[in-house]
This record gives sequence, structure tokens and C-alpha cells, in this order.
Amino acid sequence: MKLLRWGPKGAEKPGMLDAEGMIRDLSGVVAEITPELLSPAGLARLASVNVAALPKVEGNPRLGVPFTGTRNFICIGLNYADHAAESNMPIPKEPVVFIKALSALSGPNDDIEIPKFSKKTDWEVELGVVIGTRAKYVDEARALEHVAGYCVVNDVSEREFQLERGLTWDKGKGHDTFGPVGPWLVTKDEVADPQNLRLGCDVDGEVMQDGTTRTMIFPVAKLVSYVSHFISLNPGDIIATGTPRGVGAGKKPEPIFLKPGQRLRVWVEGLGEQNAMTVQAG
Repeated sequence: MKLLRWGPKGAEKPGMLDAEGMIRDLSGVVAEITPELLSPAGLARLASVNVAALPKVEGNPRLGVPFTGTRNFICIGLNYADHAAESNMPIPKEPVVFIKALSALSGPNDDIEIPKFSKKTDWEVELGVVIGTRAKYVDEARALEHVAGYCVVNDVSEREFQLERGLTWDKGKGHDTFGPVGPWLVTKDEVADPQNLRLGCDVDGEVMQDGTTRTMIFPVAKLVSYVSHFISLNPGDIIATGTPRGVGAGKKPEPIFLKPGQRLRVWVEGLGEQNAMTVQAG
């Protein structure tokens, strides 16, 4: 299934994508796509719905984050060796874990703000993992049992704020709109192998990133298990699993950073794509 939320910000309705790519309105079945619906029982309930009988949503409505109730927006740094190399950082021996502010969550096609005083706003396409059942001290062999599905994440980052303004990364990661998620949540039954997905980012039509999750240093199962030993994972939580090479900060001979008025297309194979414009923060 491909689950989504559509409509104006703050007034989204639940939806589902049908086999022809048409949005269907789920609001007659459920009021919202809540963390409880991401459990095996909740997803089984949604899977039993006759999608063809649901009302069609006409036009091209705004899409929100595909589900509600996220309590932890967890990111993994330097999880691709080629990205670590372009960042002039060593390959980590353990996953690098940081938290992205929940206020950064944004719809997949919403405008992305360039913060005031920003000089180095950058993009990072990532595979997002969405938790479906609570995970605490889980073994790697059973870690994927706690996953509801996958989505596209853009871990937008301000590099000066991240790396030059103190010892923590959070200031460069948590600005409003720095966490576009979606366009939809694809349930794990439709993703044969999360370690065999292409992913990429274009800026104004120019390919910046084109990688594959095969080259992750720490695979999804390892990440879910590892994080669960430090932070209890709850339904609706997101783990953004790192980005491959091609970020603006790593471009040669000179870094390339975002400016207002640019269009970003961020995609993961089988999970859809985001299309967002950059704007200057007010």
C-alpha cells in the first residue's frame, strides 16, 4: 500500500494511492493515518479496504507528511563511504546518530526555506524507515519486524550552522521545512529489499546525487537495532538512513549551495519523488 495525507497544511485528510496512481480518499474509513494504524493489525485493516470503491481525489492536491504522531525524527550521518570521503571524514565504526527537530517536518512538495543568514544550505536524499511497532533493545535479526514501511526523506542541512557553529549538528539540521517526508509511506510488503534501491537528487534539472542503498555502511536492520539500544522507537518514528555522495558541500572544484528560487527533485526507487522550491525565510 501507498498511504498519504492530502489537503491544506493542518487540515490534511487520509488517503491511499491506487494502482493507476490516483489518490483515493480514506476519510470515510479512518479519520487520520495515526501511529496505531502503522501496526500489523492496523495495516491489515487498511489492506482489506476496497481501494477502487473509495472516492477519487481530483486535481493535484497538496500532500502532507504521510502519517501523524512522529515522536522521534532520527538521522544517521556518514552512512555511505563515498559521502564520508567527500566530507573529508573517516568511515564511522558505529552509526552516527542525531535528532532532527520535529518542527522541521514538512510535506514532500512544500517550499523549503533558506534560513536567514544562511550561506551553505544543502540537500541530502535519504531512505526513510518508518517504525510500526515499539522497538527497544531489539536484535538485528528481528529488527525489520518493527518496520511499517519506507519513504523518501530530504535531510536538508545548513553546513555552516552544522559544522562551524559549535560541536553539535542539530543547529544545521532543524530549521523549519528542513525535513520533507513523502510523498507517501510505502508498506514494507511492497519493498522487496531496502538495500537495493536507487536514490537521487536533481537541482534545477541537474543531477547532483545518484546512488544506491546497496552501498550503505550500516544496513536498515542494523540501524533499527542499534538505535533501539539508545532510544526507544515508537510507531510513527522515522529513521533517515544517510545520504550517498553528491551533496553540495562535496562538489569540486567549488561547493554548490542552494539559493531561493531553485527546484529540488528528490527520489527513491519505488517510493515516489519530492518536488520542492526553495524560498527565502521571512
